[in-house]
Amino acid sequence: MSVYEKLKALDITLAAPATPAAAYVMYAQTGNLVFLSGHIAKRADGSVWVGQLGKNIDTAEGKAAARAIAVDLMGTLQAAVGGDLTRVKRIVKVMSLVNSTAEFTEQHLVTNGASELLGEVFGEAGKHARSAFGVAQIPLGACVEIELIAEVA
Repeated sequence: MSVYEKLKALDITLAAPATPAAAYVMYAQTGNLVFLSGHIAKRADGSVWVGQLGKNIDTAEGKAAARAIAVDLMGTLQAAVGGDLTRVKRIVKVMSLVNSTAEFTEQHLVTNGASELLGEVFGEAGKHARSAFGVAQIPLGACVEIELIAEVA
């Protein structure tokens, strides 16, 4: 099954990349690597998914927010590869920042929301190295921010 067939089966429609909120670009390519800037969690209506894990958001909701970010990351990645995700050879690295209390220790489980979806869509090529950090705050109060590095043909 192709990447696009998997997206269709999962009822996922990719949107165009968001406009940068500050002085940066949404992606940059060097050689065969594409670096995607951090994407913050957004709800289905486009509003920022605000909250703090361990305070007013639980692990399951954080995981759903991370999954939503993975959808946005794939939309940006599609733009970065000229509209053809079949050019993606491998998702190399994912870095996740989870807005969490000092007591919250399930950042890795929150980040699984993105990692699992990337694996579903890209198969073996979606298996990646990863870091998940708890942080005191994320821009605009978002609950999760994720960046991605991909290898392309």
